[in-house]
Amino acid sequence: MSEKDNMNHNELENEVEKVDDKDVVVEDRKKDDDEYEKVCFICHRPESQTGKMMDLPNHISVCPDCMQKSFDMMSGGQMDYSQLLNMPGVQMFSVDDLENVIPKKQKIKKKKEGEERKPILDIKDIPAPHKIKAKLDDFVVGQEYAKKAMSVAVYNHYKRVATDTMDDIEIEKSNMLMIGPTGCGKTYLVKTLAKLLDVPLAITDATSLTEAGYIGDDIESVVSKLLAAADNDVEKAEQGIIFIDEIDKIAKKKNTSQRDVSGESVQQGMLKLLEGSEVEVPVGANSKNAMVPLTTVNTKNILFICGGAFPDLDNIIKERLTKQATIGFNAELKDKYDHDKNILSKVTIEDLRAFGMIPEFIGRLPIIFTLQGLDEDLLVKILKEPKNAILKQYQKLLALDEVKLEFEDDALRAIAEKAVKKNTGARALRAIIEEFMLDIMYEIPKDDSIGEVVITRSYIEGTGGPVIMLRGQELPQLEG
Repeated sequence: MSEKDNMNHNELENEVEKVDDKDVVVEDRKKDDDEYEKVCFICHRPESQTGKMMDLPNHISVCPDCMQKSFDMMSGGQMDYSQLLNMPGVQMFSVDDLENVIPKKQKIKKKKEGEERKPILDIKDIPAPHKIKAKLDDFVVGQEYAKKAMSVAVYNHYKRVATDTMDDIEIEKSNMLMIGPTGCGKTYLVKTLAKLLDVPLAITDATSLTEAGYIGDDIESVVSKLLAAADNDVEKAEQGIIFIDEIDKIAKKKNTSQRDVSGESVQQGMLKLLEGSEVEVPVGANSKNAMVPLTTVNTKNILFICGGAFPDLDNIIKERLTKQATIGFNAELKDKYDHDKNILSKVTIEDLRAFGMIPEFIGRLPIIFTLQGLDEDLLVKILKEPKNAILKQYQKLLALDEVKLEFEDDALRAIAEKAVKKNTGARALRAIIEEFMLDIMYEIPKDDSIGEVVITRSYIEGTGGPVIMLRGQELPQLEG
């Protein structure tokens, strides 16, 4: 075979490979598109609502309604479209520009015909409450009651989902309200729980929610985030968990003359979500006003967990507890509860109503529990005991430089004392350690002979330095 024939043969093979690759890409794309519903290019409604779509070139779909309206407008209109080409400033667009105009995040996954609805967790696979709590113990220190309450509520919820169609007795939803000071681990508990159960979880913030029609996120946007977390699979999303943080920020505003669009009206709008109803949800957007597809999600089997710090709730509780007369035989001192660290655990529904939560809203959150504020002992445990404790993170970082890092017990106590004064819970620990570890993390990589660093109380208090040990050296060398 001549050299020219060889070249032609190679070129032919390359062309065949290109064609095969193109076929594979097209086939993959077609397979990928088959998983999602078609969305009308004009009105953005999914195929399940409009009926069979008309397919145009470049993967554009148009529903029968919009197609008919387009024909009616063109045939019955007074305008001569042939004149458009001669008008200044009017350019004909290319159909190629419209490809991928509706992204995947705005397409709904198709429901397979004839397939029965299956729960995410099989009733045999649901871990018992003590097993859920044991796993939470590995990551979260303290808060025993909160972990127990969450474990039981989640266990009962997924039993309810798994037995939804089994008999006539309908089990009510176990939505939760977590109350606790900032930095006590409310969000961290929920994140850890969802990771352990491997279910779709949406963590959203109540501060951005407003009444429908006003600037801000619509109330349905909380379900929209869960739908995104479930990869736009409606059935999967309908069995997920939604954690709404900062729920205390939508309390009824006191002494306000203007319209309360981000307070009481948001609570009223959320009533149907919490109890369970079918809601129209925008896909891939926070507002229904955006030109995006809408889909219907049933919230009956979605577990809602609400959390908030509820500042000044302790004053409302104290006021109720000290209502009795302050003179006579049954007198109580007014400052009796001033130094009670667990004052929040005495909360009642009346206290929450006085705070500004409407009774219908509280009634849909049957499980109310409080988390304790963190004291010095708990903060010391948080520093060293959890699987991903802050100290273990720094030890790992320095171990990569082949340096051993140790913290004396007194040093941990000093860090905890400083954190208590900051009054921001466990978040303060990271800030304090970052401050003291900055110089060490900067200086250690300079000297390869350093083998171990010991953090002392005197270094934390600013009266001394860390103990630096060189490799193979038994006696420590103090660095001031």
